[in-house]
Amino acid sequence: MKRIAIIGSGPAGLMAAQAALEQGARVSIYEAMPSAARKFLMAGKSGLNISHSENVDQLLGRYDAPDGRLKAMVSAFNASDVRDWMEALDEPSFVGSSGRIFPVAMKASPLLRKWLRKLAEQGAELHTRHRWTGWTSEGMLAFSTQSGSVQVESDATILALGGKSWSRLGSDGQWASILSERGVPFDRFEPSNCGMEVGWSDRLLSQHEGAPVKSIALKMGDKSSRGDIVITRHGIESGALYPVAADLRKELSSNGSATLLVDLAPDVQTDALAKRLASANRKDSMSNRLRKAARLDKLKVALVNEVTRGSPPGDPSELATLLKALPLTVTGTAPMDDAISTAGGVSWDALDEHLMLKAVPNTYCVGEMVSWDAPTGGYLLTACMAMGKAAGEAAAKAT
Repeated sequence: MKRIAIIGSGPAGLMAAQAALEQGARVSIYEAMPSAARKFLMAGKSGLNISHSENVDQLLGRYDAPDGRLKAMVSAFNASDVRDWMEALDEPSFVGSSGRIFPVAMKASPLLRKWLRKLAEQGAELHTRHRWTGWTSEGMLAFSTQSGSVQVESDATILALGGKSWSRLGSDGQWASILSERGVPFDRFEPSNCGMEVGWSDRLLSQHEGAPVKSIALKMGDKSSRGDIVITRHGIESGALYPVAADLRKELSSNGSATLLVDLAPDVQTDALAKRLASANRKDSMSNRLRKAARLDKLKVALVNEVTRGSPPGDPSELATLLKALPLTVTGTAPMDDAISTAGGVSWDALDEHLMLKAVPNTYCVGEMVSWDAPTGGYLLTACMAMGKAAGEAAAKAT
């Protein structure tokens, strides 16, 4: 029976374990933290968005990776497969109004308990408080535990060690130095699905910090999204920001700043908005015209004044154009450890078509530790599980 060691017990590692077990392998899972899948549990604390119901072509378009390997894996284990897998664990799912897929129980903990129970029944062994420290001179896996160092022999190893955010839950990126010593190439870690820095005035913050700007559209390059953003002390935050975050990050990397366009009235065409503004009472103040004719709330009016330094254009056409594309200057990202996920990690050039490291035979990398990116909305979890399934099957079948 082939012995497979899986290091990391998040969704990618657990799915790798399941796939390897189904191929007849003997599986041991090693986790540095006192319990399994802590980031998965935290992500599902207020409702586990595990996948998305849009068609497969749209789903695949959400992923940013240098070639077709990741998309092929997600195509082979897509949202429909995720739902079937949940059903097999007696955790039915439903599609929300946004198209996102959730377990009926909403929380991650019932699903995780059943998943771990099934893996244990199939023969998987879970070893917690085992921090991987690399390989011994004889090629054995080395772990640091509360009882001292432990060495483990395996026929194949699947690394599912996470990215570099939420380090308190185990994703600290410390594994990068171990692989670098083996000549594994890396792409620089960057925060993804994170807040952005905007230099607000003291006046705006004193009146509106923590307030949501509702029902807007965001545009950066060829990416756009709709929803709300929240004004924070350091800038902006919210799920509506994440679909355009990757393009913002790239622009920040190139130029040191980026311009995010905010449509304050996404349901009104520019011409119609200009007509409303032209019909406004000229005796009204600019703020009242924005409130009455453009139908902007107090916070949106404050944003217009913030960007224009209190002097919005008086011409109705110019003003309407501004309201449909209000430019916010983004100067940076939130700290790496505060990001929901990270981009960067093990380069795809380091991996073969089965996610095995070219520099370290019989060692595979899956999940967020590999260099790819996707917005929130269930895409991250779906891809992590798809990668885990692909590597688990490949490791178990390899001769």
